[in-house]
Amino acid sequence: MRTLMKGNDAVSEAAIRAGCRFFSGYPITPQSEIVEYMSWRLDEVGGSFVQSESELSGISMIYGAAACGLRTMGSSSGPGFDLIQEGIGYIVSAELPTLLVDVVRYGNGLGEIVPAQSDYWQVVKNGAHGDYHCLVFAPASVQEAVDLVSHAYDKSEEYLNPAILYYDGAIGQMMEPIVLPEMKEHDPDQFAWSIKGRGGEPQKQVTSKCYYEYTTPESYVENLRTKYAAIEKNEQMWESYLTEDADLIIVAYGIMSRTCKEAINVARKQGLKVGMIRPITLYPYPVNAFASLPDNLKGVVSVEMSALGQMVEDVRLAVNGRKPVYNYATGKMIPDTEEFISYVKNVLEGKEESV
Repeated sequence: MRTLMKGNDAVSEAAIRAGCRFFSGYPITPQSEIVEYMSWRLDEVGGSFVQSESELSGISMIYGAAACGLRTMGSSSGPGFDLIQEGIGYIVSAELPTLLVDVVRYGNGLGEIVPAQSDYWQVVKNGAHGDYHCLVFAPASVQEAVDLVSHAYDKSEEYLNPAILYYDGAIGQMMEPIVLPEMKEHDPDQFAWSIKGRGGEPQKQVTSKCYYEYTTPESYVENLRTKYAAIEKNEQMWESYLTEDADLIIVAYGIMSRTCKEAINVARKQGLKVGMIRPITLYPYPVNAFASLPDNLKGVVSVEMSALGQMVEDVRLAVNGRKPVYNYATGKMIPDTEEFISYVKNVLEGKEESV
């Protein structure tokens, strides 16, 4: 049955239905609805909700609950997501699964509450120190956000690695018709590593595995290399749209990809052969989507709601010098169809400089 829900509410309900039974976090626009929704909904299903006194303490509580095998979730935006980076590093080190949600707002420091995509470097390139990646999923609609929640939990548990659901404030605030998944029960005792209490068994500890659980430094390094190589090989997700005969390929994700798709349809009617690659996973970045580019392709354009253009670095790596790459960074603005097509024409006519 289809129901009309706001993006943040829908993601919260999807997490509940995927078996999430612990949430801790702190209100910050534009994700505060997640905190509000989880505050009453978790109580209905016998879970635990904590509005922590800060994001720092909230991520530490998630660390503890995840160590017990629970499906856990936290959410934040902008300055709040900055504050949880140390906790993410410790969760990575302990090799624990959890789902974190970043509902992106624009700007540095306090920034603004308007939607943006300017947290890309932080979530994809990592905000804590050390050798790690988080799995990063970038939905383009409320329905896709709902669908990715359960998938993110499954992959987080498969690889014992945190996962991030990364979307801008527009998707968080918009209302769309969706189909919610069935309720799923999650058994926190199914994992050999989870802390279950003493109960006559030897007490378990969850520690920083970098130091304590590998026999040699080499075995720790090999574990990291093996894990992330498997993720990069097996977990790439993307959508290709009208790329087979394209003279120009747009690369966009999230809310920007929706605007780009509309503009591409209009451009096609004007005789401009434009297509799109939409990354769904930002880590692992879908480099396989770029493996076969049309012979006649004149260039690839990275389109993103950030001031400098952040994803363009990964686009350049994926293209690997085979075609020119252009950076169309729009700041906090979503260009209208006419602006977008004007830029496309400039690229095709050689009036824009590649990066």
